[in-house]
Amino acid sequence: MSLPPTLSLCFRISPTRASSPQLSSRDRSLPPLRGGENKPMNEHVTVATPAPATPSCARAPMGLLMELTHRCPLQCPYCSNPLEMDKPNIELSTAEWQDVLRQAAELGILQIHLSGGEPTARRDLEEIVKTAAEAGLYSNLITAGVLLTRERLQKLAENGLDHVQLSIQDADAENADRIAAYKGGLLKKREVGAWVKELGLPLTVNAPLHRQNIENLPKIIDLALELGAGRLEVAHIQYYAWALKNRAALMPTRAQFMRTVEIVEEARERLKGILVFDFVVPDYYAKYPKPCMGGWGSGIMNITPSGKVLPCHAAESLPGLEFDNVKTRRLADIWLNGPAFQKFRGTDWMKEPCRSCDRREIDFGGCRCQAFALTGDATNTDPACSLSSLHAEWVKVADIESAKPAPEFVYRRIGGDKPKRETA
Repeated sequence: MSLPPTLSLCFRISPTRASSPQLSSRDRSLPPLRGGENKPMNEHVTVATPAPATPSCARAPMGLLMELTHRCPLQCPYCSNPLEMDKPNIELSTAEWQDVLRQAAELGILQIHLSGGEPTARRDLEEIVKTAAEAGLYSNLITAGVLLTRERLQKLAENGLDHVQLSIQDADAENADRIAAYKGGLLKKREVGAWVKELGLPLTVNAPLHRQNIENLPKIIDLALELGAGRLEVAHIQYYAWALKNRAALMPTRAQFMRTVEIVEEARERLKGILVFDFVVPDYYAKYPKPCMGGWGSGIMNITPSGKVLPCHAAESLPGLEFDNVKTRRLADIWLNGPAFQKFRGTDWMKEPCRSCDRREIDFGGCRCQAFALTGDATNTDPACSLSSLHAEWVKVADIESAKPAPEFVYRRIGGDKPKRETA
């Protein structure tokens, strides 16, 4: 599939909040941002349905990930923020974010995901949520929860917040504190979960999984049920950015991973109609790579705190890409014609074995950022793919590192690698 340099939108989706069956007022649970269909996991790969080729137009993105800030009180060793984070003094203003939301609705975007860092560190979050509701956008707050109060959450709900996604580090309080380097975090998250339930908001629990909490997966599932979550994302760590620094401390063994497959499959069947599971596998144990954001520049846009618009969360790690900013270019124009979005959109950029592969419009050759980080060339096949010449070496790394004792975490904070303890 090849897309021409200048595109137009195939259609414009009406930005009505109930226009999508998934987002109706009766069932306000949020589809996952990355995908994670309810299906057997015997191949351990996220499957995407290939989109038909379109010669002269592009579909509007369904989702917009808004990184409101990179500020965060936690120090997680798998932090997904870029190595070079945006400072608070260059963050977009309230008015600029509000303009982004209105542009998103005009473009046909349906969902906005308010993320960070920790989005509740922004004092204007209520205003941003209100503008999203006024624009007809379905809003999802992705939060660690530790900065929230009940009063503030109620105000967010009153202003139109549709959904809360709450991250947890473990179901064991002591280990959760150790992982996040934040004392009392799990207790606070339990409080937030109770408030979400009281206010009638749908809740997704996000549980990043790794070798230092993986044995507690059954307890994590129980915790999600206790909190009243409608969806649980069991997300094995993806080893980009800061997580790559901690790969040896986080990588589970293959046996541990396979056990999580069994646990999730059993729980998915047992809790059918009660709890929806999204399961994200570690690339190192996958047969095929996951499609980057469902295909580069095809479904999701990402805006950094300073206003740069990215095709994927980690795209800034690729050298030579030019990223437009919402301060100087309209969102629709960036989506359709921005050079970063054009770079790996479609399939013409592919080399072998991707170019002739039957899966080229299913997984799109895998993650471009991972391909660059591990091979030095963003156009190479993602080593997560079994067809990559580097796949065997890639798997060997996981086997070796997971078999050794876990080293100490390198925590995500400015000024050193030892945790600074804070009180919730």
